[in-house]
Amino acid sequence: MEDEYASRTAPVLEVQGSTESQGRIVSMYLLLAAHPDGAAIQESNASGAALAEPRVVRKADLAGVVSALEKGRPRWVWNRTQDWYPALLQAGVELERCHDLTLCRAILIHSEFTAHTDYARSAEKLTQDEEMPVPPRILQPPPPPAPAHAGQDALFDDLVRHSIQPGLNEIRAEFAAQQHALGQASTEEGRHHRLKLLLAAESAGALIAAEMQFTGVPWQETLHEEILEGHLGPRPPAGQRPARLEALCNELRGILQSPKLNPDSPQDLMRALHRNGIEVKTTRQWELKESKHPAIEPLLEYKKLSRLFAANGWSWLDAWVSDGRFRPEYVVGGVVSGRWASRGGGALQIPRQIRGAVHADPGHKLIVADASQLEPRVLVALAQDSKMAEAARDKDLYAGIAAQGFGGDRSKAKIALLGAIYGATTGESGRLMPQLTRTYPRAVGFVEQAARDGEGGRSVTSRLGRSSPPPSERWVRSQQSTTAEEQRRADSIARSRGRFTRNFVVQGSAADWASCWLAELRRRLRTARADGLPSGELVFFLHDEVMVHAPTESVEACINAIEEAAAAAKELLFGRVPVEFPVSVAVVDSYDKAK
Repeated sequence: MEDEYASRTAPVLEVQGSTESQGRIVSMYLLLAAHPDGAAIQESNASGAALAEPRVVRKADLAGVVSALEKGRPRWVWNRTQDWYPALLQAGVELERCHDLTLCRAILIHSEFTAHTDYARSAEKLTQDEEMPVPPRILQPPPPPAPAHAGQDALFDDLVRHSIQPGLNEIRAEFAAQQHALGQASTEEGRHHRLKLLLAAESAGALIAAEMQFTGVPWQETLHEEILEGHLGPRPPAGQRPARLEALCNELRGILQSPKLNPDSPQDLMRALHRNGIEVKTTRQWELKESKHPAIEPLLEYKKLSRLFAANGWSWLDAWVSDGRFRPEYVVGGVVSGRWASRGGGALQIPRQIRGAVHADPGHKLIVADASQLEPRVLVALAQDSKMAEAARDKDLYAGIAAQGFGGDRSKAKIALLGAIYGATTGESGRLMPQLTRTYPRAVGFVEQAARDGEGGRSVTSRLGRSSPPPSERWVRSQQSTTAEEQRRADSIARSRGRFTRNFVVQGSAADWASCWLAELRRRLRTARADGLPSGELVFFLHDEVMVHAPTESVEACINAIEEAAAAAKELLFGRVPVEFPVSVAVVDSYDKAK
C-alpha cells in the first residue's frame, strides 16, 4: 500500500515542482524574500541548497519576472503566501504551487511524525527558553495585511517597509531545515509520504485562500438591502435602531413594564426578566424557550433580528461588499485541527437570512457542493471498520447504521455516532453507546483510544500527520494532585482533554481530506482553463462545502471536477478502501436555494 500511495502522491497534488532540463527531470524551487530594493529570488534544490546567485528584482518589475519564471512550473518558497500572492494576483499573475514556510512550520514542529527530529526539538526549546529575548524573524507574527482592493505597488511597498520580513538567507535556512525534518520523518505506514502530502495541500490551500479573496463571493448589494428592509425596515440613521427592532423594543418595554429597557444590555434585560418572575440564569435561546411568559416570543424575535442587524446589516454591507463581491480574508489552518477560519466579515458564518444576496452573475451558476456526513465517514476509514463501511455504502450513513443496529431508527443512530465522535456520553447518547459499541467495536474503540491518549497527556494525530498540541503546563500541574478534591478536579480536566483528542483525530483527518479535495479541484479547474475551456472559479469554502461560480456552459464539467476531486482525495488519504465519500451538488442562482 505504501508504494501505491507514494506513486499516487506526486502526480495528483504534484508534491515536487519540476521541469525538464537537457533531457533530465530536476526539482525547481524558487525562494522569494523581501529586499531593500524590492525582492530577492534564488533557485534552490529540494534540500534548500542554493543552485544560483540571488537575483534582485525591483518591485515594479517583480510581477513580470515572476510571470516569466512561472512558465517553468516552479514551487515558490516564501515565508507567508499572504505577503506576496495578493499583489501578484492584482498584477494578473497566477501561480501553480508554493511552499508556505509558516504554515508548514506549524505542522512540522508539532507532528508526531517529526517529533524525534532536531527541527521539532529546537522549536520546542525556543518556546521554553525564557532568556531568549528575540526569536528568529521567521517565527514572528506577520504584519497586518493590506486591504484586498489595494494596488499592487501599495502591497509591495507595505511588504518591503516591514523589517519583520525574513531575508533570503533566513528563508533558505528555514526551507533547508524543514526539508531535512521531512526527510527524517518516519516511513512507518507511509508516514513520510502522508506528511509530504499534507504540507503540499496546506500550501495549496494558502494559494486558494488568496485567490478566493481576490475573486470574491458574487454578492448583489441591492438584494442584500431588500432582505434587510424586509426583516428590519428602512435603513435607519447612524446610531439608531431599525423600525422593526424599535417596535419590538417598545413592545418588550410594555410587557415587562420597564419604560427604559435596553434589550441590547444583558444586565438590563436580566433585571427586567427577574422583576417579572422569569427566573432565568442566562438570556440564551434554549433557556428562554422554557418560559411561557408573553415577553419571550418578542424577545426571541428581537434577538434574532438584532444579530442580523449587528453582524450583517448595512454597516457590514458598506464595509465588506464592493463591486458586487464579498472578499473576506481566510486563515488557512486557523483552527488547531486544521480547519480554516476567517479574519473579519464572518465569511464562515453567512446566515441563512442573507444567503439570497449571494447571487450568480448573468450567464453563470453557483455550484454548491458538500461532502455528505464527512466526519463519520472519515471515522469509518480511520478505524477500518468493515461493518460500518458496509452501512456507509448507501448515501445516508445514519440510515445504514440504523438498519444494522438501531431497529431502523435513524435519529438514534445519528445521536449515538455523533456522541461517540464528540464525546457526548451522557443523556440519550450515553444510553445508546453500548448498542453502538456492540455493533461497531472497531469504530468506537478507535475514538475511545484517542480519548484515553488525551486523558493521559499524549497527543493524537490526523491521517496525514497534523498532531494535537501537547498539554499545557497548567494541565500538567493539575494532574500532580494530592488531595481528594484536587484529584476530582484533575480527573475532570483530563476527561475534558480526552473529549478534545477524541474529536481532534476525526476532525483533523476530515480537514486533511477537505484540503486535498480543494487542491485537487483547483488543479482540475486550472487545467480546463489552460486548455482553453470555459471553467468555474472557487469562490467559497466552509469545512466540507465548496462553492464554484461557473459559466452556464461549464456547469457539467465543473460538477465532474468536484466529484473526481473528492474521489482523488479519498485515495490520497486512505487508498482504495471500501468507504464512499459522496458529494451532494446543487446548481442554483442564489445560495439560499442550495439547501
